[in-house]
Amino acid sequence: MAITREKKQALLTEYLDKARRAQMIIITEHRGLTVKQAQELRRSLAPHQAAFHVVKNTLLRLALQELGRPVPDSLLEGPTAVSYCFGDIAAVAKAVDDFARASGVLQIRGGLLGSQVVDAEGVRALANLPPREVLLARVVGGIQAPLVGLVSVLGGVLRGLVNVLDARRRQLEEAAA
Repeated sequence: MAITREKKQALLTEYLDKARRAQMIIITEHRGLTVKQAQELRRSLAPHQAAFHVVKNTLLRLALQELGRPVPDSLLEGPTAVSYCFGDIAAVAKAVDDFARASGVLQIRGGLLGSQVVDAEGVRALANLPPREVLLARVVGGIQAPLVGLVSVLGGVLRGLVNVLDARRRQLEEAAA
């Protein structure tokens, strides 16, 4: 069934808007995916600020060209669905990867991370990253460790100076007594 030019323009506008806002676009093949499974995937992506949509390859290709992003022609063949990541990329990649493994139907083809094309293994590597909070905690810990060491060293120097001054004070008190 052919869609009208107006409907195509509306879809193109929607793809442009979502692709512009998305930090990553995960491209999948949805052949054999039931409506119930698609709804389940959408529900699992919702808490991560992500959306899952079946797309028309030609319109998605046009949207990516208009945004100046690379057009992965090998990824845009056959029945295509995309997950737009608006929040934590690792959490969305993990949710899509977990669903693909559990369902056995959804196939991850690859994706676009900014202006870089990522293959399926790259998406799986992102899925294996720890959550954002853990990564932030590691960064803060990495920054904090040298600072704690510096404070300890400086504190030791000051304690030594205070001990020397206190010993000298006692010495002067004893001499005066």
